[in-house]
Amino acid sequence: MKRFSMMLSMLVIGMASSAAMAEDTSLTNTSLPNATLPNISPANSVLVNRGAYIARAADCMACHGEDYTGGTAIETPMGEIYSTNITPSKRYGIGNYTEKDLKNALQKGRAPSYMLYPAMPYPSYSGMKEEDISALFAYLQTVPVADEAPKHKTDLPFPFNIRALMFGWNFLNVPSTEGRDGLNETQKRGEYLVNNLEHCGTCHTPRNSTMGFDKKMYLSGAQLGHWYAPNITPDESSGIGSWSEQDIITYLRTGELDQRAYAGGPMGEAVAHSTQYLKQEDLSAIASYLKAVPAIQTDDKVSAVDVSRLPTRVNESITHDLLAQKDYLAQAKTAVSKGSNSPEALYLATCGSCHGVDGYGQPDAQYSPIVGLSSLRRDKPDVLVNMILHGVVGSTNTSPIMPAFSDELSSEQIASIANYVRISFGGLASSDVSAADVERIAATSAEKPFLIKYAGLLAILGIIVAIAVIIFIIRSIIRSKHRH
Repeated sequence: MKRFSMMLSMLVIGMASSAAMAEDTSLTNTSLPNATLPNISPANSVLVNRGAYIARAADCMACHGEDYTGGTAIETPMGEIYSTNITPSKRYGIGNYTEKDLKNALQKGRAPSYMLYPAMPYPSYSGMKEEDISALFAYLQTVPVADEAPKHKTDLPFPFNIRALMFGWNFLNVPSTEGRDGLNETQKRGEYLVNNLEHCGTCHTPRNSTMGFDKKMYLSGAQLGHWYAPNITPDESSGIGSWSEQDIITYLRTGELDQRAYAGGPMGEAVAHSTQYLKQEDLSAIASYLKAVPAIQTDDKVSAVDVSRLPTRVNESITHDLLAQKDYLAQAKTAVSKGSNSPEALYLATCGSCHGVDGYGQPDAQYSPIVGLSSLRRDKPDVLVNMILHGVVGSTNTSPIMPAFSDELSSEQIASIANYVRISFGGLASSDVSAADVERIAATSAEKPFLIKYAGLLAILGIIVAIAVIIFIIRSIIRSKHRH
């Protein structure tokens, strides 16, 4: 299920062809695993292959699926919005769309017969270039037709089921971002990718009272249901100011940054479906732009890595030797008291088989190392606790899925594991996550603004007021006639 606080979805974004692939190895990203761009074929035209790249850059698959049949539930404060079929099916998809229809959907949120909800992120796509839309349209005509409707249909409660309300919302909130002055050409390309195609602000920018972007807090982090999209401005203490441009590129390409970050949840999906496929020059442009946006400090600061407190590997080869890891884990379990509910025993029993006794994981099996991760070093333990509660989907299609432990462990046990890994593998001097903290985090979701929370009541009151005004006008007219 796709998560984030506002209404969003995915539909769209450029480059390729058989000749281009032969000349441009960056398109297929053959130098790194899991990065060969699907749907690129010598049988396709240059325009279609460019559209295939655009679809990846816009992360269409995250909501509409790899087959574009839709049906993914997108959690919003108004209710669940389901993505639609965007294959060339004339009955259930967009087979009857003209290029202008697609352009209106992407830039204005208007389907031929109804208004779209901004769960399809047209507030960001509103800035898409004409040539990118043309390429995307050409590509979508070539994907396999799926003559079936998604299993679920969007059915929001009153008054959100009145799609005409989107005209007013669009007037207030589209476009979602504005171009900045003083950028070089590389940064301008990065701005286009970040603001429009990849629509990073959809998750990483807080919302205002109307659920549009809070532009003053651009990219400073936002709550997405149970997840939190962190601050990605260049602030040193709470953002990614300590990351180099190469660090950003590595993270977007692989979903990992050694001893600092691991992409899970919605960000893992973004890497898996989109950023791992981007050309080197586009990743470089994104990195350059993210280093140039205004730094914003938030209260969820990240402690600097204290390397002296981090564990060392048992030996250099054990992380690749699964049998040796198994034996070492058994020895470690024996070393702790039998039946112990100590933090170390809980970690070994629930986490050690994947992440290792020493926290360095199993690279060959793609079980991630957790030593030094920023999620362990944050002042707020919410990200870490949510990972333990709800599990994590990996950043590539072949990554193992971390299971959820919300039904397996008590709040006290989860707090105990969180404290253990924050100290043992995060390098913190102390950690005081409590069972009450775990319960608070488990119940946390994106806060509904006043207008959203009481929209139904306000709509009813508005109708009553409108009726009263109409009655007053009619009575005034009747009285006026009687006087004459």
